[in-house]
Amino acid sequence: MKLPASVTATAAALLLAGLTATACAPQTSDGKATTDEKSGTLRVWLFQEVSNEPKAQAVEQAVAAFEQRNKGAKVEVEYIPVETRAQRVKAAFNDPKSAPDLVEYGNTDTAGYVKDGGLADISAEFAAWDEAKDTDPTARQSVTVGGKVYGAPFFVGIRALYYRTDVFRELGLTAPRSQAELVETAKKIRKARPELYGIAVGGAYTYGAMPFVWAAGGELATARGDSYQAAINGPDALKGITTYTSLFGDDNCPAAKCAQMGGNATVTAFASGKAGMAIGGDFSHAAVEAGTVKGKYAVVPLPGTTPGSIAPAFAGGNNIGVLKSTTHRTLAVDLLKSLTGKETQGRLFDAMGFLPTYTDTRAAAARRQPFVKPFTDTLAAGAKFVPASPGWGQIDASLVLPTMFQEIVSGRKDVKAAADDAAKKMDAAFAPAG
Repeated sequence: MKLPASVTATAAALLLAGLTATACAPQTSDGKATTDEKSGTLRVWLFQEVSNEPKAQAVEQAVAAFEQRNKGAKVEVEYIPVETRAQRVKAAFNDPKSAPDLVEYGNTDTAGYVKDGGLADISAEFAAWDEAKDTDPTARQSVTVGGKVYGAPFFVGIRALYYRTDVFRELGLTAPRSQAELVETAKKIRKARPELYGIAVGGAYTYGAMPFVWAAGGELATARGDSYQAAINGPDALKGITTYTSLFGDDNCPAAKCAQMGGNATVTAFASGKAGMAIGGDFSHAAVEAGTVKGKYAVVPLPGTTPGSIAPAFAGGNNIGVLKSTTHRTLAVDLLKSLTGKETQGRLFDAMGFLPTYTDTRAAAARRQPFVKPFTDTLAAGAKFVPASPGWGQIDASLVLPTMFQEIVSGRKDVKAAADDAAKKMDAAFAPAG
């Protein structure tokens, strides 16, 4: 997730202030409310950002538009810490009386939340919504489970290659056009400037590593009926894992320092001037601009295996969903449209750098801010998503893939043995999820 997604991976405690007793309408056995109130207070839980005020201002405008359309409705927005979202969402799903009407969630959480019975199926409303037709296919996939739509995309997070223009100029280097050139360039930087990582990489940076697997033709898993089977140990995936793990070592990013690093740590290393390159998101732009490398870097799409190609990136980001237990379904869907519509996404891009999920809104944003072009080019080349399985949440939380990378870079296991072990753990997680 944010990456920024990335998602990226939420919900709540709700209910109405100042409503009649019908607000506590009974629930059906599947947690679905039996009433649809057309007035009252709706509660929304959104993620708290590092710098939240710009987001809050954009949200306030969306809420004001909603309340203007719906005179009897009021909205209360609460910003919740991302770190504690899992417990709060689970509690809300288990206790509908305390649940919010809408919630922001990481797009990798969709399948798990659907399995838990917390999100409402809004397929009909989404299909009838005129703006939804411009949603990019990968973002649409992130709210879809079993052909049904369980929310609306809020923003998309995509990663590309940041590099130091001053270092490249000093060493006579050009931006790499293939992954082989990337590895070679990283090692040249490290050799000439041993105080730098050639490229900052992390053993715990799952979504920075996955483009290497996908570019080699590998997959995380393949669909098997209603479930998935791990493919991380397939021959093509092994090639990508080998390329990525070759970047750990004294000739680029020493395993002793880099094996435990995640995405934030690699971006921080770059922003603070300790690396010649890093894989970062559009959502990393503000942090890099605030660092010592401001004015001394550029961004290009992460290259693929053939010169000039673009590696598939993970399509991270967040969504907003309507809870199945809401007693204000019609109003909740209308509020969802305000919060995730084109106007709000445009404002959030200007305020936070969140990349819009609508192709036309994103193109307009790119014209206003040229820094997003490498990210939009990456999206246009074809991004990838995680398996739409509740099992993915367990795989992610259990650090299955980071463990695999760390076993390889530490020398505890070779690539095949580590990938085979990871595949077994993934299959165990997918099995009950099916």
